[in-house]
Amino acid sequence: MKETKNLKLIEHKNVPQEEPARQYYFMDIAKDYVAQLAAQKGSPMTFHVSTFGCQMNARDSEKLVGILEKIGYVEVDSEEADFVIYNTCTVRENANNKVYGRLGYLNGFKRKNPFMMIGLCGCMMQEPEVVEKIRTSYRFVDLIFGTHNIYKFAELIVNSLEANSMTIDIWKDTDKIVEDLPVERKYSFKSGVNIMFGCNNFCSYCIVPYVRGRERSREPKEIIREIERLVADGVVEVMLLGQNVNSYGKNLENPMTFAELLQEIEKIEGLERIRFMTSHPKDLSDELIEVMKHSKKICKHLHLPLQSGSSRILKEMNRRYDKEHYLELVDKIRAAVPDIALTTDIIVGFPGETEEDFEETMDVVRKVRYDSAFTFIYSKRTGTPAAAKEEQVPEDVVKERFDRLLKEVQTIASEKAGAYTGQTLPVLVEEKNEQDASLVTGRLSNNSVVHFPGTEDLIGKIVDVKLVECRGFYYIGEMI
Repeated sequence: MKETKNLKLIEHKNVPQEEPARQYYFMDIAKDYVAQLAAQKGSPMTFHVSTFGCQMNARDSEKLVGILEKIGYVEVDSEEADFVIYNTCTVRENANNKVYGRLGYLNGFKRKNPFMMIGLCGCMMQEPEVVEKIRTSYRFVDLIFGTHNIYKFAELIVNSLEANSMTIDIWKDTDKIVEDLPVERKYSFKSGVNIMFGCNNFCSYCIVPYVRGRERSREPKEIIREIERLVADGVVEVMLLGQNVNSYGKNLENPMTFAELLQEIEKIEGLERIRFMTSHPKDLSDELIEVMKHSKKICKHLHLPLQSGSSRILKEMNRRYDKEHYLELVDKIRAAVPDIALTTDIIVGFPGETEEDFEETMDVVRKVRYDSAFTFIYSKRTGTPAAAKEEQVPEDVVKERFDRLLKEVQTIASEKAGAYTGQTLPVLVEEKNEQDASLVTGRLSNNSVVHFPGTEDLIGKIVDVKLVECRGFYYIGEMI
């Protein structure tokens, strides 16, 4: 047998072609290699996963962790580990720069550790110019793969350990969905569940459809089976994930709407709470609102990105709804679920935005009265139509508008924050309080944070808590 990286290589015989059996085959080989390396090192091989970006990435990272633990690596908090992998985001260009900076930092560790491997995956790796830059300027990186073949992680680790050069495996697109692989959840009592992948919307400022590919939905029976297994393992709350959950099911052989999927998930015994994101206003149906109205399990929180309150700018953004449609939608949702918490995303300074356009956004903020909002200064994203627009708004103008918007959003959120003071409501306990060991911290159905006296054994349970006092953006309560 040939020796590479001081490993006795294992011949690949009768490799399964079907997934996920193929990946379990490579996990067995990887486990042998990791054991060999641990013996040479004289201690267990360690790993560290850093996640950048959205909850889809966070869920993907749980899969990376699950596979690494399955093959014998031990997780550590430090980047001075034997295998460091960055699961990258590319929504904003400064996210890319952050990764380049961290890579330089990692190179110092790698020089001192002959066992160290560095891997890069996620959205940033779907950009050809990024991969070329890493290939030429960061040659110490061992493994690069993208968003479409994350399920091949075990096979790619084997390839990388057996190779004498950088392993690069990027797919432009895929129609494959492979689940049923090891996952190490961050929380025992709640979990993200991917219901679909990709995006067909092509908002003019957004790179996501180019790096995540076209929309593809998972079969409902597979989603139900996954949630049933999670519930059997102690999960009481799921977050259904997709770039646009409202368009779920359109590409299935037997189409199913998102509202119909929610009704099926609601039937799962032992599941207490259902959350979902992200909802696109253009696809949020009356059927979905009706299901939310009658549901006992869907949480009273909806994230509904606005992006801009100006119909003219919304058209330039290719959002395919206008200000009037958005406000009508909010009225319908509030009529059906009066106590729902609404949150949103807003971009300030989109190319060509005038003071009048910005005031339209402020008008929507005042009318909707969001419980909270994620506000962003427009970031020119190379590769998107908006980046090529000539009428970019001056930086000082954008900053001044952003500050006004932030103040308005915070004022309204502060006014709304104490609405439930004095009420007794169910709280899912999530963790011990970081500042005060005598307290635990949990969330209401509407996503509000509650701190109250309690012990660690309450974590993962839903308990009734009287909300005694509102302190800004959280409540102090007492268990009933």
